[in-house]
This record gives sequence, structure tokens and C-alpha cells, in this order.
Amino acid sequence: MAHSLLAATVFLSACALPRVLKQAEAGRVVSTRPSPLTASGETVPFEVVARVPAQHLRKGVAYELLLRYRYEHGLREDTLGRIAFTTGNYVYDEENKGLLVATQKFTIPNTPGRNPGELLAHAQVRELKKNGKVLRAAEDVRVARGIADPARLVTREDTVLALLPENASNVMSGTRVLPFFFDEDQWFIRGYLGTNVAALEDLIDANQYTRQVLIIAGHSPDSTDAHNRLLASKRVRMLLYYYKQRVKNFSYLNKNEEISYDTLAYVRRWDTFLNKVMTSALKADQIDSVVTLINDTQGTFEQKEKALHRLSSFDYIEQYIYPVLRFGTVAVTYSAPKRYDSEVYLLSKKIVEKQVEADALTPEELRYSATLTPLLAEKQRIYETAAANTNSWEAFHNLGVVLLQRAEKEPTDKIQKAYYRRAAVNFTLAAHRNPTAEFFYHAATAYHRAGDRLEALQNYDYAIKLGGARPLLRKIFSDRAALEIEVGQADEALRSLQYAGPSYQNALNTGLIHVGREHYEVALEQYRLAQALRPTAAAPVYGMAVVAARQKNEAAVGTLLKQAVALDRRYAQRAVEDLEFQDLAQGKVFREALR
Repeated sequence: MAHSLLAATVFLSACALPRVLKQAEAGRVVSTRPSPLTASGETVPFEVVARVPAQHLRKGVAYELLLRYRYEHGLREDTLGRIAFTTGNYVYDEENKGLLVATQKFTIPNTPGRNPGELLAHAQVRELKKNGKVLRAAEDVRVARGIADPARLVTREDTVLALLPENASNVMSGTRVLPFFFDEDQWFIRGYLGTNVAALEDLIDANQYTRQVLIIAGHSPDSTDAHNRLLASKRVRMLLYYYKQRVKNFSYLNKNEEISYDTLAYVRRWDTFLNKVMTSALKADQIDSVVTLINDTQGTFEQKEKALHRLSSFDYIEQYIYPVLRFGTVAVTYSAPKRYDSEVYLLSKKIVEKQVEADALTPEELRYSATLTPLLAEKQRIYETAAANTNSWEAFHNLGVVLLQRAEKEPTDKIQKAYYRRAAVNFTLAAHRNPTAEFFYHAATAYHRAGDRLEALQNYDYAIKLGGARPLLRKIFSDRAALEIEVGQADEALRSLQYAGPSYQNALNTGLIHVGREHYEVALEQYRLAQALRPTAAAPVYGMAVVAARQKNEAAVGTLLKQAVALDRRYAQRAVEDLEFQDLAQGKVFREALR
């Protein structure tokens, strides 16, 4: 009797498998959030939501969906995992209690090879016992197609980087000003960004006759730096000691006794702070509030510094202004005898080919010779030689520009990016020898074009901290915001855009962020702003069409796409490939709009 009961149970369980599969599949709906799948930087995070009828539930068996992502024309696929309708893994649908809802989060890498591709679900029913039977559905279900990548839609209008003008002066004299920066509450010379150690050593080792050296140092107003009344003086003495030791050990022309040394410590001075505030990216009203607070005759130094903490702009001040007030400056006045030279171009060729020594020309003449040839490859070799022999920031910078120009002429992406990276390295070398916002911005631009996003972000940050003219800072913030969108940092991008000011690029990128967040009215407002700034551009109209598609407004999609294509025919192909329009692509309205 017991044996017959066991056999009946096994029979019923086996018969339940196809019934459960049939009942679950009859009302099954699988979707993704977001839809379409959307990349966020280097990854594609998404959530799969499955709904199935509650009546399929049977004790001892479970309905499951096996998920995988297939790409490269079906030749490769990623196994992602499963959604199982077992106890604790589902809830009842709030709107339809007859449905069960199960959700699961997944992530796949965002690589070019994974798009186009498709997310597939395969249903099965499994007995919940060891070695239980499994019944699989006959066909895969496509849950999503392809990956939408906001990084490919980001607008970034590249700044044209020009060669620095070269002048072959035979008079080797002047004053060289080298800035240094110190860590918070420290007076030791550091060995990274903003030190100019290499440039100072090169200047001393060049053995040009030095008449005077002026050394200045200061501190930031924050409590950590400013509480040490001797900190600025210690920084001055450290720079003075370093300079004198270098002269003593490496200079054969100059002697410390013959050089006039002047030193000055800036202690608790607000003028340098206000100068940096005036050349920052803060808004006019924020600048006014800082100036008013500092210029108030009431209050001690400490009280004013604490009051800064209460300003809306303090985060910017702490991040971008305080670090560059922990500064030191070494100004060296030097001279050298005149030396006249002829046949600069021919001599430079001989220097490049190592037929004569590099000192056959002055560093300025060697760089100037690059302007005498139209060939980019020849310019590159001259600047490479100049950089190797002189370590001058001018040579590194102009070598970077030439490498950028060569990159633009390369047909393959791989070689182009290799040139961009080489350009970025040389811009970085130039910026470390002459740290200005502009030069670090050039390095960031090259890294950005090369796709080295972390390096680009770092250099954008350096550029902002150094401060500069408002138009330059606004462009830096604009490009950094574009990069932050590309790496999936939308919140950071919106913060950068606050300082970037109104522009066509910024309006489009702000609109893109708000489309991703489903803030469609805000996105439309930004696209209209971009259209007002550039009425003949297709991108703002196309952005409005995307919003219309998200709002399921087919008529508006047709009208807007027709306008965009009339302005720029390339948008017809773009719309065909855009996943935003996949639900409308087979409709008459969509097809007619692209004619």
C-alpha cells in the first residue's frame, strides 16, 4: 500500500510539471528597468521584473526564468542567473492580486562588443528536491534588445589647441617665476603636482648667471594652516635652503655669496585669498558675499574664516581655493651672454639626426625651427629633441599639440587613441613644469579624447583648483560635466554644470541627464534653450523627439524627427539605430519622418 502511494505521488509530481509551465507561461510578462537597458559608465546595471499568474503555484515545484545576454551575432553570451518563484522571492502584484511579481538585479559590462545584443529569458519548471526533474520551455523570450549608452550621446565641443608662438631670441636673460604648493599644515617640499622641483633644478643646473632670487610663501586661511603663525616663514626657509643647497652642489658659475636673496612670508593676508576668489568659477553673488565678509572692518581673522564656513560657496572655496593658497614662489632673475646663430633649420636637422650636439642652437632656436617646416612628422621630431634636451614646458606643450594634430589625421581608432595618450603625457609634463589651469585643461582634453577617463577627471580637477579666467573655468567645468555623464556620475555632472554657465553644450547635456531621470519637462526646457542658442542645429530637436518617444506621443515623434532630419540628414540613420524608437520603428509615422 505504501509503495502504491509513493508511486502515485511521483506520478502526480511529474504530471504537475507541464501543467505548471503552461499556466505560468500563459500570463507571463517579463520587462526591465530601465527600458531600454542603459549603460552607466563601464557597466550596465538593470533590474528584471517578471509577472506570472499566481494559480501556477504547486507545492514541491518552482517556475524559473533563466537569463542570459547574447551578443556578437549570437556567437557569445553571458549567463546572468535566474529568477525563481519560490517562497520569499516573490510578492503579489498590488494592482492585480492574481499575479505574482519577482525582481532581480543584474549587471553586465559595457563594452562595444555587447551592443547590439539581446537579453533572453528561458522558462523552466523544476522539482524542489534533490535530482528533481526539470521541464524547459521550447523557445527563448527576448526581454530587451541592445544597450543605450548616454556616453555616446554626450555633447562635447572640443577646444582647438594651438601651438604656442615660437620666437628665436638670442638674448638668454629674464626672470623665471616658479610656483610651488605645500600640503596642509606642512612646509616640506612635496614630490608631486605643483612642486616645480624639476623646473627649478633645471634652471639652477643650466648655470646661467643669477643676480637675484626672490622667495615668497603663504598659507591658507583655514584653521589647520593658519593657526601656525610660523608656517609661512618655515615654507620660505625650506625653499631658500633647497635653492642654496642646489647652487652649492651643482652650479659652477654661481655662488650663493654673489646672489642677492630676498624673502617674504605672507601671514594672515586676505588679499591673495580674494584674488583667487575673483578668478574662480563662483557666481557673481557668491563672490560679492565673500568680498563683503572679508572686507568688513569688524571681526578677527579667525571669526572671518569661521564665517566663510556658513556661505553656500564654502565647499568650492575649501576644495578649489584653499589648496592653492598653501603656496610658495621662487622668482629667479638671470642673464646670459648673447649668442648669434644662422641656418637654424639646417642645424636643427643635424641636431635631430645627432650629427651635432644639441647646444649648437639655443633651446628657443631649436623650438623655433619647428615652425620652419610644414611636415607634422618633422615638427614632432624637433619638439621631441627639444623636450629631451631642455625639459622645457614649451617643448612638451607644443609636442602635445603636434601629436593631437597627427591623431586627427589617423584613420583607425586604435592609432588615434595612441597619439592622444602620447599628447596627454606631454601636456601633463608641460603642466607640471608650468602649472596653470589652461595647461592642465589641455592634458585633461587629450586624456578625454583618448578615453582615459580617470586621468581626464583628475586633470580637470587640477585645472579648476589652479583658477583662471572665467571663460576658461566655465569651459573646464562644462567638459568635466560631459565626462562625468560618460562615467555614470550624473549627480556630480549636475554640480559641475552649476559652475559651467549657459551654453549649447551644457543645455544638451543637462537635458540628457533629465531624460535619464524621467524629468521630461525639465529636459524639454533645456532642449529649447539649446535650440534658441543654435537654431539650425538638429541635436536639440532630436532630443525633444526622444522625450516624445518616452511619453508615447507618436505624432510628436514624427513631427520632431522630420525637423531634425531636415536640419541634418545623419539623424535619419541615427534614429533607425536608436533604441529609444524601437517600439515605433515599424510604424508608418516613423518611416515617413525619415524620408
